Amino acid sequence: MSGLVVEDVDVYYGRVHALRSLSFHVDQGEIVALLGNNGAGKTTTMNLISGLVKPSSGSVTWDGTDLRSVPAHDLVPRGVVHVPEGRRIFSTMTVHENLMLGGYRVRDTSVIDERVERVYALMPRLLERRRQQGGTLSGGEQQMLAIGRALVADPRLLLLDEPSMGLAPLIVKQVMEIIAEVNAQGTTVLLVEQNAKAALRIADRAYVVETGRVTLSGAADELAGDARVVEAYLGS
Repeated sequence: MSGLVVEDVDVYYGRVHALRSLSFHVDQGEIVALLGNNGAGKTTTMNLISGLVKPSSGSVTWDGTDLRSVPAHDLVPRGVVHVPEGRRIFSTMTVHENLMLGGYRVRDTSVIDERVERVYALMPRLLERRRQQGGTLSGGEQQMLAIGRALVADPRLLLLDEPSMGLAPLIVKQVMEIIAEVNAQGTTVLLVEQNAKAALRIADRAYVVETGRVTLSGAADELAGDARVVEAYLGS
């Protein structure tokens, strides 16, 4: 199967069994959401795919390549780019400098410039703020910057960990629209979110993760109407 395949993965932190026979897949061109509460194992799953944690068993493949043997720093050239929870932009560098760093593996500066211009076209607010230091931006602008920096790396698989965290509802809507547009332009997206309502609006499919294992899965519109999901994550 092409795309991302996580199969029967177990991850331990010492004696803590963080992921338990976790299995799911993301096909090329999809947006897939991982839903769940704090401590469910969602961020561990992202770190697993990014090579930041190693499984004790199971497999992780992207486009047919076993990622377990690929060092984390070699994933970007393979098209796998991770935007971690908390944004982690460089606060004392300008917006433009942050974006340029997304192309650190690209030798041709004209290619980097072209990608940065595409980010500005997608997120005009960043163009307006291009000379501002990253730390002076609002939370929503910082999230846009984190996504934009990832896009300069030209991802084929974009991993987004809690992009709506701490944002006002109107800004969440804007960020989700950006993610949907990134996907429409050809990037596969794995989206970790506690804001299930926002995630299910743009996702093709979703998985619910509880205590390190998948407990529900299906088409996003079906899960949005599932009584268990409504009760646990969407409210009445």
